[in-house]
Order: sequence, then C-alpha cells, then structure tokens
Amino acid sequence: MNIFTQASSPRSAAATGLAVVGFVALVGLGMWLAVYSTRYVPTVVNGAGAAAVYLGSVFNRSTATLSVVPTPTASSTISSTNTATSTVATSTVATPAPVKPVVSAPTPGEKKTSTYPINGTAAVSTPLSGLPDFIVVIKGVGYLATSSADSFIASSTVPTGSRPAVSFTIKNVGGNASGAWRFSASIPTQTAYIFQSPPQQALNPGDSIDYTLGFDQANRGLQTISITANFDHAVTETNPDNNSASAQLTILGS
Repeated sequence: MNIFTQASSPRSAAATGLAVVGFVALVGLGMWLAVYSTRYVPTVVNGAGAAAVYLGSVFNRSTATLSVVPTPTASSTISSTNTATSTVATSTVATPAPVKPVVSAPTPGEKKTSTYPINGTAAVSTPLSGLPDFIVVIKGVGYLATSSADSFIASSTVPTGSRPAVSFTIKNVGGNASGAWRFSASIPTQTAYIFQSPPQQALNPGDSIDYTLGFDQANRGLQTISITANFDHAVTETNPDNNSASAQLTILGS
C-alpha cells in the first residue's frame, strides 16, 4: 500500500499544478475580455446612433369660391321726331343737305363669368352634421436625400445609406369637424417600431394634411410601410374601416 501511495504522489502534484495554471489562464482571459468589451463595444453601439423619424406636413384647407357675374351692359336707343312743323324751309341758295348722324343701339359685349377664391374660408355648403370620416391615401414611397422631410425623392428603391420615406395624405371626407386626432406609422426599422404622432389639428369637412415621413436604421429587402389615421379611436367616425393604407418599397444595403 505504501508503494502505490508514493508512486501516485508525483502525478497528483502535476495535476494540481496544471489546474492552477489553467485557472490563472482563465482569470487572465476573463480580464482581457472585460477590457476589450469596455473599449470597443460602446464604440460600435454609439456609432450606430439612435434611430429617428423625420416628419413634415402641409395643411390644405378646403377653400370656398366666389363667382362674380358682371351685370349686362344697359342699352339705349335715341330717337328724335320733329312734331312742331310738317313743312321744310327752302332757301334760294342751293346747298347740300347736311348729313345727319345715325344713332343706333349699342351691341352688347360678350358676357363673362369669373371665379375668385376666398382665402381663409371653408367651403361648407351645408351646415355641419353627422360625423367626421378620415381616409388615408399614400401618394408615393422613396427616400430622403438629407435629414429634411422636404428632400423627399419618389422611388420604389431606396439606395444604400439613404433614409426610406413615404408621402401620404389624410383627409376628412365626413360631414363634421374632427377635433384633435392622431395617426400611427408602422415602419420597418431594425427593431420593431410603430411611430405615434402627437395630436394633429382639427379638420373640417374637405380639409386634408399632406405628410412626408422618413426614418433611420431600416431593414433591408422588400419592406412594407403602413399608415393608420385615428389609430386610438379618439374620434368617432362614420366609417373607421377606411383609415389605413400601406405600400411596399425595396431597401438596398451593402
């Protein structure tokens, strides 16, 4: 028994030494990984930056029109009759009779009708009644050439490094004013995201707003953008089933 115990002691010592060396190596590797992540990982995240949505809008008021019809030109006929005498005086000197001017009724000119917009008035021909009704119309997809929503370029394909964008209109086709309302946009960012707008101005019947919406950090490939007016149902409508529209575009990447 003592012989076997003495023979195994060198092996145990060697195994213990290897275990210590391995433990020290693991500790060193862990420290190196910690330093690496501290130095380099934040650089990658910060370089990506936070995603942003760029939104521009133009309000379109439904304008009334004023029709002006000129009054027809009055006509008059001048006639003269001499009832004082029926005889014509004669003279011994032969002179040509004077030429009497012929007065005729003026010919009326062409009747013209003109229409002039009345700025700042709503074209509501009948009293407001019933409920408002939102509709969404997507006019085009494309991308923003800069970070401004005014730089929208219509295109079915978004170049590498550009911000995808969509141009759309929301209109009140109902019979009453809408009051404050909101819309949402489902956009294909790298992390699932639905943009919800702040409260928008009230729309009278016929009023509309044109929007351009762009965004960063989009997914590549064929993607879908969806717009929904009154997504939270804060406004009671005539037909809430026509509040959404969607369109597709291809986003390129390196």
